[in-house]
Formats: sequence, structure tokens, C-alpha cells
Amino acid sequence: MYHAVSFYIFVAMAHIAITLTCTDELKDILVAVLAEKGFEGFEEQPGNILVAYIPAEDFNEADTNELTAGFGLTYTQERIEQTNWNAVWESNFQPVQVDDFCGIRASFHEPFDPQPQHEIMITPKMSFGTGHHATTYSVIKLMQDIDFRGKQVFDFGTGTGILAILACKMGASVIDAIDIDEWSVENTKENIASNNALPVKVWQADSLKNIRNSYNVVLANINRNILLEFMADMRRLLVRDGILLLSGILKEDETAILEAARQHALVLETQLEKNNWLAMKLLAR
Repeated sequence: MYHAVSFYIFVAMAHIAITLTCTDELKDILVAVLAEKGFEGFEEQPGNILVAYIPAEDFNEADTNELTAGFGLTYTQERIEQTNWNAVWESNFQPVQVDDFCGIRASFHEPFDPQPQHEIMITPKMSFGTGHHATTYSVIKLMQDIDFRGKQVFDFGTGTGILAILACKMGASVIDAIDIDEWSVENTKENIASNNALPVKVWQADSLKNIRNSYNVVLANINRNILLEFMADMRRLLVRDGILLLSGILKEDETAILEAARQHALVLETQLEKNNWLAMKLLAR
């Protein structure tokens, strides 16, 4: 799927929850690795505890034992019957603020005081992107220093639509967004309406091959494999001196991403690191 990972989900099936204790740095790595194994929901709890959820029918105990042992970890597991994960999300989700630049909250939270430059209200449902994770947080920080006024923006793997909505609030004139998942597209539409970000247009797509417009800024907070697969297409969408913001990159994948970027005339200008995750600002040459 073309978003990094769902942190809160809504499902009507039994799940297996595994609980691990690990450092913050290892926690982010585990989220990425477990997501590739079919785990589709993650909850961070006090005391360096990570709870990961997977549909019971997809749980492979032997594979999970091997994976966690590779990190020197053990886990406990619990079967959880049909659960409304939106209720879980509402009980755990706290507002997020990126400096005095951007605040992200749900409708049931009080407005920020003092108000940041931009306030975004979201209801993630099954979609990725609350601003809590290092990837989204770092892209927002990189966006802070870009002049979006009158710009054309493309958001690849929009999730909740949070980055597209922020680009709109910062003055972008054209904002197009896609996601492979229908529920992400519907969620983004709801969040667009909640934030009066009507210039944002979103639709379901699994590729960039049919995108023919040119953009000043392309946003892609996804994962290593998708970024590498679509690096050429993302460059194709950019005007000369256009900006590509990438995230969903673990520190150990830095070399591979930068080499692919170099091959497509993309030059690194700025890079942020948070909890072993990288976000990059690249320029199209």
C-alpha cells in the first residue's frame, strides 16, 4: 500500500495482538518490519511498549518468533475479537504540534492555545498519517521552509490527506493526491471537507503512469521499496528546480535512496533524522 503504515485501524474481525518492550529507536524499525509481515495496526504505550495487531488468519507464529528473536526480543500474544479500533484511536490520540508552525488535532480536542500558524483537524479511521510518527512529523518540518503560494503540488500516497491539506493551507493553487486504498481516499475527502481545503483533489490509483501534469512540489511519505520503484516517475512529474520531499526512509536505506535520486538528476538539499527515520528535500536538476 502506498502509505507507510496504519497506526489505528477499524476492522470487524479477530486479531492477534503481540506486545513487545523495546527502545524508541528499535520501535520504529520494528513497525516497518512488522508492517511488511502483515501487521496493520500499532499502538505505543508508556514504558517503551509496542503493541502490534495482525488479523488472526494472517498470524504466523513461527515467522514472528524468528523475526523478534533476530532483534533479541520476546513477546506476549493475545487474541482480540471484533473491535472498533476507531474507539481505541479516540481514547489514545493526543494533539500533535510541530513547533508553532502546524497543529494537528481531532474534532473532539480543544483548539490549540496559542494557535499555530496552521491548524488541521483529522479523523484518521483506517488511514496513515496523524503527525505522531517521525516520518509525517519530519515532512511537515521540511514543508515549513517552502513557499507553497501559487504552487502546484502532488501528494503520492496521501493517507489521511494531512500533507495535501497543509499545502493547501500554505497557499498552493493546485493540489492533487492519490492513494491505492479506497478507504484512504474517502477519509481524505472527509478531512478535506473538515478543513475547508477544497482545492485538494484526491482519487484512487496504484501508479503514477497516468499522471501527466507537472508540479512544483511532489510529496511522498511512503516506504523504501515504493520510493525506489517510482523515483523516475516522481522526477518526471517535477518541473526543473521542483522540490521532492521524501520520507518513510530508515537510516540504513539512505545510500540506496540517494543513489536512485542521483540517477534521476535529483540533488539532496536538506535532510532530517528523527528516531532512525529520514526525511529528504531534493531538487530536480
